[in-house]
Amino acid sequence: MSVTYTDYYKSLGVPRTADEAAIKKAYRHLARKFHPDVNKTPDAEARFKQVTEAYEVLGDREKRKRYDELGMNWQAGDSFSPPPGWPQGRFDRRAGGEETFDGFSDFFEALFGAGARGHRSGGRPMEPQQGADQEAEVSISLEEAYHGTTRKFTFTTQEPDGSGRLKARTRTYSVRIPKGTVDGSRIRLGGQGGDSAAGGQTGDLFLHIRTLPHPVFRVNGNDVEFDLSVAPWEAALGSVVSVSTLDGDASLRIPAGTQGGQRLRLRGRGLPCPGGGERGDLYAKVRMVVPHPLSSTERELFERLSAQSVFRPRG
Repeated sequence: MSVTYTDYYKSLGVPRTADEAAIKKAYRHLARKFHPDVNKTPDAEARFKQVTEAYEVLGDREKRKRYDELGMNWQAGDSFSPPPGWPQGRFDRRAGGEETFDGFSDFFEALFGAGARGHRSGGRPMEPQQGADQEAEVSISLEEAYHGTTRKFTFTTQEPDGSGRLKARTRTYSVRIPKGTVDGSRIRLGGQGGDSAAGGQTGDLFLHIRTLPHPVFRVNGNDVEFDLSVAPWEAALGSVVSVSTLDGDASLRIPAGTQGGQRLRLRGRGLPCPGGGERGDLYAKVRMVVPHPLSSTERELFERLSAQSVFRPRG
């Protein structure tokens, strides 16, 4: 029997080297695109059956191996007859629970026999596919990360309408961002992603949190750091200074003999941990500064110190 050769790789738009994950991803994308419940164009159902048949073969290791044995020299639409002695054998329903339909092409039956088809009938999959997950980015200030906030944002996606064409869909959300949410955190909004074909479960929307740079503070996990300018006599003699934190001013003791680049800690004054738990710390990184320009009195005092001190910074 002569039939028309079908290039299943071309049907799914994947190369012959595609792995199982790529094949499954391509099938799910095309099945949603051409599903008759979503796409009302005249050729949608035919394309839907075409990609389903292709996945019936390429999504099954044994069938794919048998199909690949035909070689790469065939072109879609060529007249084809199975090689002499071609074994059809018996194929079970594909692993993984995918539902298929009756009505596969003569080419499929010439290769595998009618019994190789999945045993659901009715012309379309019985189990709806879940809608696609979607992602968006939300930027917040460090103060909002510290205190927590409720943020409104608008998210626009391209989704198929009843005719299979893509249309813009804009939705507005009001999302609570917990205090202590740090850069790179992800918040899941269940059921707010892409719609599903055939009434399946809607996908999820994942918000990626980006913390905007702060003019004073740097963030490392739940710890916060800032530069603290210290005069030489404060570092040498010790002092207590007032510093700004994310929740108000605080007193910080500078021990005598503090060196430039040293980090002084205020325990528990960093970012809170989401859901409770111990807060991070606040670190003041000492930055030594000298008066400039020097007054005549300051210059005289520094010259006297230089003449009398036995300290050698490079000694």
